[in-house]
Amino acid sequence: MLFARQAHAQESSSRPETNAGAPGVPAPEGSNTPPTSMASPSGPSTALRDVLLAACSQDAAGFSRFLTQRSRESFDRLTPAARVALMKRFVLLNLPGKASSTINPAGRPMVRCETAEVATDMSIGGADVRDNVAYMPLEIRDAQDSSGQSVHQVNMGLVREGGQWRLLSLGLLLLDLPALEVEWDSAEADANEATALQNLKKLAEAVETYRRTYSSLPESLSNLGPVPEVPPKAGTAKGVLGAQTRKAAGLVDMELAAGNKDGYIFRIVIAGASSLGAPAKYELAATPSAYGRTGKKSFLRDAQGVWHAGDHRGAVGSELDARIP
Repeated sequence: MLFARQAHAQESSSRPETNAGAPGVPAPEGSNTPPTSMASPSGPSTALRDVLLAACSQDAAGFSRFLTQRSRESFDRLTPAARVALMKRFVLLNLPGKASSTINPAGRPMVRCETAEVATDMSIGGADVRDNVAYMPLEIRDAQDSSGQSVHQVNMGLVREGGQWRLLSLGLLLLDLPALEVEWDSAEADANEATALQNLKKLAEAVETYRRTYSSLPESLSNLGPVPEVPPKAGTAKGVLGAQTRKAAGLVDMELAAGNKDGYIFRIVIAGASSLGAPAKYELAATPSAYGRTGKKSFLRDAQGVWHAGDHRGAVGSELDARIP
């Protein structure tokens, strides 16, 4: 669950500003007095607008400014992928978009998030402010939808903390990033472990291809990496890929060649004094880059070509670990 606990609003009455309705002074958000200007730059509607702008562009730093201290600490510990996943849920878009804001005829903020495939419009309603807590309706729809079939409506909650409005809840559920952090760490660790084994097997295939091609084992994983581009010649628009060599065989992507991909660290060890010749043996290992967060299992392909997996708290695996297919 994105939001993990029920929110309890403070039971206090709204406090309208004493100058509400005076010429040139905005009425309190949520009142029936027609607004004479846009929402206060420090008001909850403006804060929610800026949250949506940051979420649209997948600006993690901008988004975290509007989290409570407790949530911000957890957000900062999330992996980049998890941060993006959270921000995507606020604008219902998978890709980062071009964000813009306008003011509707009622004087309230509207945010548009445009990607190459679709655009969404987000309309922020008037805020019901109760002491240090504010609630306001948010309507999200496909910008091309004139029938209203794509409309999503939700009430957003913000709380005043340190003199600034920060995200509190979505509907009746608190934004509980510490609980979300634990949930996502577990889910991501499981996914990373499955991917790590696949990547390790890709490396094994690449090493065997390298051996058949050059009659030796690679000195390091970097030798399996992409072929560098040859600089363009005079009068040409761009360069071309060079030829495959022992130093750059073009067998795996740059991340695997660097030994760091999808939350795991990869290593190759030549089992013997030399990497030359078909009889030479090697071991491949994959260990979580952040034990417990990106994975728990360590994987090993031993010198005999047998695969093993075990929990070594981030250390390299062993031939004594359980065998896996």
